Amino acid sequence: QVQLVESGGGLVQPGGSLRLSCAASGFTLDEYVIGWFRQAPGKEREGVSCISGSDGGTYYVDSVKGRFTISRDNAKNTVYLQMNSLKPEDTAVYSCAARIWGYGLDPSEYDYWGQGTQVTVSS
Repeated sequence: QVQLVESGGGLVQPGGSLRLSCAASGFTLDEYVIGWFRQAPGKEREGVSCISGSDGGTYYVDSVKGRFTISRDNAKNTVYLQMNSLKPEDTAVYSCAARIWGYGLDPSEYDYWGQGTQVTVSS
């Protein structure tokens, strides 16, 4: 059974950092692309970053480039999202998801989802 569990969210001041974790079970990371998504109240879900299972290639949306870093630890079967220089507009529920085929950040193409973790950036 494929399962994704996020952790690491919380309240942080603008300019601060958080590291989100996405622990996977029921499959190994090299089989899937893992993506991070976020959804703010009243807004559509937005893809943030993804990492390839086969070669570790990464992709970021422009709004987080240079501030967020996605990585994976195959031994722990976990994907991380290091978020630095956080801004109030980064406030959202962050979810990780897995897709078997293809690559990219179209949420409709992802097969499995975690429950999400809240990130709030506020002074």
